[in-house]
Amino acid sequence: MAWWKAWDLIETLKSELSAKFERLIIALMYTPYSYEAKELYDAMKGLGTREGVIIEILASRTKKELQEIMKAYEEDYWSSLEEDIQADTSGYLERILVCLLQGSRDDLCGFVDPGLALQDAQDLYAAGEKIRGTDEMKFISILCGRSATHLMRVFEDYEKIASKSIEDSIKSETHGSLEEAMLTVVKCTRNLHSYFAERLYYAMKGAGTHDGTLIRNIVSRSEIDLNLIKCRFKEMYGKTLSSTIMEDTSSDYKNALLNLVGSDP
Repeated sequence: MAWWKAWDLIETLKSELSAKFERLIIALMYTPYSYEAKELYDAMKGLGTREGVIIEILASRTKKELQEIMKAYEEDYWSSLEEDIQADTSGYLERILVCLLQGSRDDLCGFVDPGLALQDAQDLYAAGEKIRGTDEMKFISILCGRSATHLMRVFEDYEKIASKSIEDSIKSETHGSLEEAMLTVVKCTRNLHSYFAERLYYAMKGAGTHDGTLIRNIVSRSEIDLNLIKCRFKEMYGKTLSSTIMEDTSSDYKNALLNLVGSDP
């Protein structure tokens, strides 16, 4: 479908549908990478920045996926995603986001050098727990520059050295959006499906629903690994994703989400 026809259809849908249902249906109108580019663009436009959306997408996507998202962003908004992130964030948060976007992690590397992993663990300890203050760039360079298999060994060695988990150290050494970004990298490294299950659970937990998070994660993972995420959701929270959606949403919006999620594991 030509982009201008798709745009006309989206504008028609906006005038015909209720807010939440409209947001879901319009999300489904986009190609996967254009949709994620749109979510990033919307997170930065106007006053204020929704750092959580940017962190979620950049920390959980593969190098190839990030390259496709950057390409879609430039095509759709005539702007560089990296430059927009640099303009809209600052300090160490900007550095970790740009580092993640550049995709320096080796997604496919299964080999782990035990000596290098131990050195990285020692460097992380020296950059945080061992000193007064924190060398944030050391944390960023290791968390964003090593493969998941390598980092898993680093986390294991770190816990032996520091007598605490890397998560606990990050919580004590950093705060705010930088802390959230580092913890998200760790969560995605340990178990990507658990991370998305957690995002979905907390989108619906408590009073009100974070519909943006709910829609984004169901739509973006629906053709990738949503079945695996559903299994982890049930293991972690003792109930199915679909039953939680039924309790927390209503009407056509609920039915559309349930159709996307599919049958229970």
